[in-house]
Amino acid sequence: MMKFLGLLISAIFFLINFNGTDLDVVRANYNKLVSDKELCEKMIADLDKAKNNSATHLAYLGALQTIWANHIFSPVSKLGTFKEGKKNIEQAIKKEPSNVELRFIRLSVQKNAPSFLGYKSNINEDTEFIKENRHQIGSEILKKNIEMLLID
Repeated sequence: MMKFLGLLISAIFFLINFNGTDLDVVRANYNKLVSDKELCEKMIADLDKAKNNSATHLAYLGALQTIWANHIFSPVSKLGTFKEGKKNIEQAIKKEPSNVELRFIRLSVQKNAPSFLGYKSNINEDTEFIKENRHQIGSEILKKNIEMLLID
């Protein structure tokens, strides 16, 4: 009976923690998404399907949407997709303004967004916030991504 209960609890924790696309997979592939249309499309679909309500999930979905705008041909669709991604990133930061990973996501998008989109207003703020708080990061993948972004 105790063995069964232990297995049941383990299975429940596994199901709770498994949300389709693992965020470490997104983190590991984050820099490849600009040049890999199929990977970007798959990750957006996986994140969208997972229906995870965490701020981190929402911010990555937003970032992928802004990246997806690079892969779309129609200027109207590009702008709409970018705006949707921007909205998701800002909603995530509003939920958790002290989350270093969310600030990294916004910074990575703002540093790479064309200036005519007008989405560059938090670059200095986010850069300073990340430098002051990056010691809070546990993920080695995320640490590498942050270092690469701050070098640019």
